[in-house]
Amino acid sequence: MNWGKGLVIVMLLFIGFIVSMSCYMFSMPADDYDHEYYEKGLNFNQDYAKEKQVVTDKAQPVVKQVNGEVSMEFKLPAIGTIKLINPLGKSKDLMFPLNTNTGTQASIPLNRLTTGRWSIRIDWKSGNKGYLYQQDLYINGK
Repeated sequence: MNWGKGLVIVMLLFIGFIVSMSCYMFSMPADDYDHEYYEKGLNFNQDYAKEKQVVTDKAQPVVKQVNGEVSMEFKLPAIGTIKLINPLGKSKDLMFPLNTNTGTQASIPLNRLTTGRWSIRIDWKSGNKGYLYQQDLYINGK
């Protein structure tokens, strides 16, 4: 075999490699990046101020798992939202409304939560002040 045939064979193998890698890359699922990255960046200062307000007012809620539910106790009556974030993906995240009325306690039943690690994000208002609190928790089961 002369060097011309070898050069053609090497070029064909290289082209085949490039085509096969292209097909492989296009068959892979899309990257699971955060599509709300820029919106979160714009809201960072507001969220930071709310988190700082929790520390300033010593308004950190007490979050614990008791009798088949996640219980939260606040210093003052609270209205807002509770978001439970599952590390397995956004499709498993849960959102609950928060309204303690005149009391200071709220709870979420464990029947919709799977056992494992979760992050809880509580965004609420008490009086005229906004608060944001985040905590990791482990759900033991029902």
